Amino acid sequence: MNKSNNKVYVFAAQGLEEIECLTQVDLLRRGGVEVVLTAVGGDLTIHGSHGIAMQADALIEDVDLSDASALILPGGMPGTLNLQADDILAGALKKAAGSDVWICAICAAPRVLGHLGLLEGQTATCYPGCESFLTGAKTTQNPVEVSGQFITSRGVGTAIPFALKILEKLEGAECAEKIEKSIVFG
Repeated sequence: MNKSNNKVYVFAAQGLEEIECLTQVDLLRRGGVEVVLTAVGGDLTIHGSHGIAMQADALIEDVDLSDASALILPGGMPGTLNLQADDILAGALKKAAGSDVWICAICAAPRVLGHLGLLEGQTATCYPGCESFLTGAKTTQNPVEVSGQFITSRGVGTAIPFALKILEKLEGAECAEKIEKSIVFG
């Protein structure tokens, strides 16, 4: 598949939800997007919350995020808390806010955005029980929400629609539909 001009960073922290992370990497790459699986926490080997180890492409401290089209935060515990504790990631998210960069989070990870005050006045969705952490947001139970530059989603069961929505915003509806059909989704 042809490479697009879009470059996306998916942030991986110890204890993340593997499906929420790798579904984004896989489907966006199928759509021609350059994806950098970016480790937070100083180790390229990430161990998910279900014991699956994965190898990141780069450490967050070694990448230049200024070329990002989207920043994606997978959920899971304690992965979300590890993302929230990272100062480099917090700075990148704050810098991206108000720009043309898509800021995307699934499951418990929208709480990272809420913690930073980025969801003020936005509509967002998240894993059930995390709503109180989305400071300033109107929360829904929809599988995926797009509000301003933010795309949020609920969990493992919504990882594919979340990835397809991000792909649609980056590469267009036709590309997203092509990938949706190719994976026999829906």
